[in-house]
Amino acid sequence: MAEHKAGEMNVESQEKTFDGFMSWVTWSVIVILVLLVGMAIFIS
Repeated sequence: MAEHKAGEMNVESQEKTFDGFMSWVTWSVIVILVLLVGMAIFIS
């Protein structure tokens, strides 16, 4: 079995995936908030 050494794993791919996910979540929340504000203004 291979010897485990903390901090040596290549996490570049995981970091890119997480950054993309966080970007998607951020933009989704912004779009939802804009839609809700627009609905509150124009429907009421």
